[in-house]
Amino acid sequence: MKRLALLTTILLLLAACTPATKPPAATPPPAPPTAATPVAPTPEPDLIRPESDLIRADLPRLLAPDVDQTEIERLVQAHNQFAFDLYQAIRAESDKNLIYSPYSIWQAFAMVYAGARGQTEVEMAAVLRFLPQELHHLAFNALDQRLAALTAGDSDDEESDRFELTIANAVWGQIGMPFRQAYLEILAQQYGAGLRASDFAQQPEAAREEINGWIAEQTAERIQDILPPGSIDPTTRLVLANAIYFNAAWRFTFNEEATQDGPFTLLDGRQVTVPLMRQSGMRVLYAEGPDYQAVTLPYAADGVQMMIILPAAGQFAAVEAALSADFLDGLRRQTELRDVTLTMPRFEFDSDLDLRQLLTNLGMVESFGGAADFSGIVDGGGLFISDALHRGTITVDEEGTEAAAVTVIVVSESMLETAEVTLDRPFIFTIMEQQTGTLLFVGRVLNPAASD
Repeated sequence: MKRLALLTTILLLLAACTPATKPPAATPPPAPPTAATPVAPTPEPDLIRPESDLIRADLPRLLAPDVDQTEIERLVQAHNQFAFDLYQAIRAESDKNLIYSPYSIWQAFAMVYAGARGQTEVEMAAVLRFLPQELHHLAFNALDQRLAALTAGDSDDEESDRFELTIANAVWGQIGMPFRQAYLEILAQQYGAGLRASDFAQQPEAAREEINGWIAEQTAERIQDILPPGSIDPTTRLVLANAIYFNAAWRFTFNEEATQDGPFTLLDGRQVTVPLMRQSGMRVLYAEGPDYQAVTLPYAADGVQMMIILPAAGQFAAVEAALSADFLDGLRRQTELRDVTLTMPRFEFDSDLDLRQLLTNLGMVESFGGAADFSGIVDGGGLFISDALHRGTITVDEEGTEAAAVTVIVVSESMLETAEVTLDRPFIFTIMEQQTGTLLFVGRVLNPAASD
């Protein structure tokens, strides 16, 4: 029950916050590609080398993206489908509690997708269910702006009505790396992210500590040290991170005095004793079927809610296997107002996901190997995703919910086969113009100690 309830918190947030008003229509985009659809190249010169602390395109974030409402709905549906694709992959590998943010994962990988080309782009779009490049980043920005408006519109500072939702992106790039101007423009305009210059080659541990510090700050210290020692090394060229933090009070808070220890039955039939909260007479949305009950708990802020799905005894595996975006949509349409008495446990835990392994299992293979094509990020090849980590954490108690998640993607440069050359005997040299091969100087060294 807990895993299913926690998963839907962010998914329902996306659907619930979509306003009824329709923004100005954009020209309908072309159908999704069957082959790669690279972003049109920016005229040369196209490369920028980060030398200062922060490099970004000289463009502000688009605060009112011109995208049609139907495309935002298409984006949300694709996002929710990916969320359950990932859920099914996780449950095949784990029997533990689970909390993760598909939204954070999607946003971090979207920033990498902006620089993907060829088969790498095709695989990312298929597994992550991304829209075509020319539409995906624009629609994602529009959705992100709507989520940001939830907190911006909340002016009540009382604890009983608290609500905070913050979503932040950051990118760190190797000093001297030739990043493409077109890529920096997408980061700035659609994700509000600049590129922070870091010296991974000479000071990888200092860079790791800086990134971990940023993540801790963005998640109210809930997530710390997600990058362990050694996770950043001299081959690292780019690190992308998305952090999401959520803190909200229930609309119907539980009376702490009514909380009592009680039994919770595990899947194997064993029982554990946990603090059980109790709330009577809540008028909330409710649904039931032959294999489950579902109840929706609203938060104090409008437009955000937690849906809890309780499978019938012995039916957890069947209901879990049926989870999909369509299942969730059908369940939401089925709900109706009821007066509900709810008993539920307090809980607090976190989850770590190895996204590299999970996404490889789902078919996103090329991004993680030497054949990766991220030439939209830098000129030439050699970049690949060497690591992709995700951590989620959640606390649910009588007052409300606090949750945070972060996704970190480490992009490294492929190392060529090594060779060793020791000039300890006579040798010949030339100095030439590279493009035409014109020899400017030719010489030899027979005795480097001699002056003539």
